[in-house]
Amino acid sequence: MASNGRNIREQILGLLARKDYRPLNKIDIARKLGLTGAGQVALRKSLRELERAGEIARIRKNRYVLPAEADLVTGKLSIHQAGYGFLALEPPSGTDVFIAAENIGTAMHGDRVVARISRDEPYRRIKGRREGRVIRILERAHDTIVGTLQRSRNFYYVVPDDPRIVHDVYVGQVSNSPQDERAVAGLPLATSKVTPQIGDKVVVRLEAWESRHVNPEGEIIEVLGPASAPGIDMLSIIRKYHLPTEFPMDVLDQAKGIPETVDARQFEGREDLRGEFIVTIDPDDARDFDDAIQVEKIGSGWRLGVHIADVAAYVEPGSPLDREARRRGNSVYLPDRVIPMLPERLSNGVCSLKPGVDRLTHSVFIQFDKRGSAKSARFTRSVIRSAHRLTYKQAYTILTAPPADQLGERLHLAWELAAVLRKKRFEHGALDLDFPEVKVWVDKDGRPVKLERVENDESHQLIEEFMLVANEAVARELKKRAIPTVYRIHENPDPEKLGEYREFVLGFDYRVGDLTHRAELQRLVASFRGKPEEQALKVALLKSLKRARYSPQPLGHYGLAKANYLHFTSPIRRYADLVVHRALARDSAGAGGRPARSASALYQPDMAEIASIAEHVSTTERTAAEAEGDAIQMKKLEFFQRQLDERKPQTFRASIVDVRNYGLMVELPDALVTGLVHVSSLMDDFYVFEPARRQLIGRQSRKRFSVGDELSVFVVRVDAFKRQVDFAIGLSSDGAKGRRNRKRSRIAPLAR
Repeated sequence: MASNGRNIREQILGLLARKDYRPLNKIDIARKLGLTGAGQVALRKSLRELERAGEIARIRKNRYVLPAEADLVTGKLSIHQAGYGFLALEPPSGTDVFIAAENIGTAMHGDRVVARISRDEPYRRIKGRREGRVIRILERAHDTIVGTLQRSRNFYYVVPDDPRIVHDVYVGQVSNSPQDERAVAGLPLATSKVTPQIGDKVVVRLEAWESRHVNPEGEIIEVLGPASAPGIDMLSIIRKYHLPTEFPMDVLDQAKGIPETVDARQFEGREDLRGEFIVTIDPDDARDFDDAIQVEKIGSGWRLGVHIADVAAYVEPGSPLDREARRRGNSVYLPDRVIPMLPERLSNGVCSLKPGVDRLTHSVFIQFDKRGSAKSARFTRSVIRSAHRLTYKQAYTILTAPPADQLGERLHLAWELAAVLRKKRFEHGALDLDFPEVKVWVDKDGRPVKLERVENDESHQLIEEFMLVANEAVARELKKRAIPTVYRIHENPDPEKLGEYREFVLGFDYRVGDLTHRAELQRLVASFRGKPEEQALKVALLKSLKRARYSPQPLGHYGLAKANYLHFTSPIRRYADLVVHRALARDSAGAGGRPARSASALYQPDMAEIASIAEHVSTTERTAAEAEGDAIQMKKLEFFQRQLDERKPQTFRASIVDVRNYGLMVELPDALVTGLVHVSSLMDDFYVFEPARRQLIGRQSRKRFSVGDELSVFVVRVDAFKRQVDFAIGLSSDGAKGRRNRKRSRIAPLAR
C-alpha cells in the first residue's frame, strides 16, 4: 500500500467518509489502513495537517471524524470587547457562528478554533444565526501580548492593550528586595535587561492556558518603556501586530548595491517616453511616488497613459530583497512613521518617480472613445521623466480655476476623462462605498497636534479612476494570456447577511427592497448619502459584505462591479502588485518588439505558489489595516486627552446619530469620532426619552434633541482603554432648532 503524504491523506479522508465508519484514534486508523513503520509516522503527520486545515476534527479520547458528522466547524475567532465572539468559517460558508462569552473557553481573539454547533433552538441569542461552543484551539494567533504592568497586593499582572483580550495576565511574584516602589526586580525577563516598573508598557510571552477559571500567565520578554513616554504608544502598536522594525543585513547590503540613478544601458528594450508630458499627483506628505499619468485628446476620445515604477527591474525573485518584501507583504502607515515593504534606498530613491529624473516604469496605454469605453490597451516597459510633482491640494487648485498653462490644460483634460469614467462605473453597478478620512498630524515627539479631514475631491477621484481602469486592463490581459498571477477579488455577499443588514436599516425608517439586487442596494446607498446616519449605515453595510482579498483565480469584484480586477499600480508598497508586474513582463515585447529578458520576466511561479502568496498577502493586508486603524484611534484619543490636560478643550461641530435613554450619540465629522453626550450633562432641563421618535424632550422647555440635529460640543472625559470619549454641549448649540448636517465627503473605496 502506498504511504506517501498525498495517498495517506486521501486514505484518511476516504476512511472517515465511509458510511460504516465509527470514530477511531490514530492507532486504530493505522491498523485499519494497514500502515506500519514509516507509514505510521506519515499518518501522524497527515492527521496533524488535516486537523490544522479543518478537514478533520479530533473529538473525545483523541478520535477523529469529519467535522460535519459531529456538528463541528473550523474557523478564525473574532472576539468583541464585551466578551462574545463570532467564528468566521474556513472555508467560507454561510453566516458566521455566534459564540457566547461563556462558550469561548481559553480561546483568544484571532485564534483558529474548532467549535461545536448548538442544536438547542431556545438558546440562540441572534435570530437566524447558528451558535457554537469552542472545543479546541488549533492555532494561537500570537504567543505574545502587549500591555501595561500593574500590581495588586500579592502579585503582578499585565493589562492587555487589546480590549478584546478580557483577562489580565499574571507575570510574577512580589520581590522583597529594596528598590524604587515601582520597580519589579523579581519578574523574569527573557530578552531585556531593563527592570520593568509599574506603569510600563511590556511585551509578555504567554504560557499554556488550560482553564478559563484562572487567569493566563506569562513572562515579560521586553520592556518598551513608560506608557506616557513619547513614541511608546506606536512602539506598542508595532509589537502588538508583530510588525518588523529593521531590515536584515543581507537585504540592506543588496539595496546598497543598487545604483541611485538610472543608467542609459538600462534603457535597452524599453520605450523612451521622456519627451511625454507626464505628472504625478500624491498626498502632501508622500515620500515615494510609484504612479504617474498622462492624458491626450485623440479625435473625440482620449488616450490615457498610466506609468508605474518598475520595481521588478530591481527586485529579482528569490533575492534577499524579494524574500523580505514577500514576508512583509505591504507597507504599513502609522501616524508618526512608515514601515516600508522595501528599503528607503528603493522606495524613496531609484523607484520613486521624482520629477526631472529618469525612471524605469511599466506603462499601460488605454484608448477610450467619447463614451469612456476602452477600445484598445497596450503594455510596455518604458523609461519616463516626470514633468511635475503635484500634491492633491495643488491639483485641486488647478482644477477649480480656468487653465492658465500646459499643466492646467492637461489636468482639465484628465478630469474630463476621469469624470466620464466615474459616471460610467456607477452606471455599471459599482457601489459608492467611499469613506471620509482624517489625517492625524503629529509633532517631532509623535504627539498629535491637529486632526485634518481629507476631502475626496476631484484631484483624488481623477487618480482613483485612472488606477482602477489600469488595474482592470492588466487583469484582462493576464487572464487572456492565461498567465498565473494574484487577482484582487470581492465575492458576492451572503444573502443571509444582506437580510440582517436590511433589518438593521429598517430601524432607521428607510424604505428597503431586496438587497440581493445590486440596483436596490445602489438606490439605498444613494438614499442615505449626506444623512447623519450615513457613516453608521455604510460601516454596517461593509460588515455585511465579504472582505476583498487576493486570489489566484479571477473571481470578479462585487463592489467595483468588475469581472476582472487586480492590483498593479503600487509595487513599492504592495507585494501583490510586484507579482503582477512580473507576470505582465512575461512574453511582453519592449521597444522594437524585443521581448523582455530580465530575471523577473523569466520567473514563472506555479498556481500553488501564487495561491500561497495570495493567502499570505491577504493576511498581511488585514494586519496592516488593523494596525493603522488602531494607531489612528489611539492618536485621536490622545489628542482629546491633551486638551483635557491643558484645560483648553476645543469646540467641535457634531451631529446626533442616535438618541438613547441615557444620552445622545454624536459624531464629529471633522474628526470622525463618535462619542456620548450623557443625559446627566444636560443641565438646563430634565429630559425624558421618547423611544418612538428617538428623541430626548425637555420636561419644562419642550426642547428636543433628535437624530440629525447639529450641536457644538467639547470633550469632558476620555477612556483610553475602552476607546470611549464623552462630550458636553457648548453654549452655542441649540438642539431645538435641529439643523441638519448634509455635508458629503468621500475617500477611496475601502473594499478596493
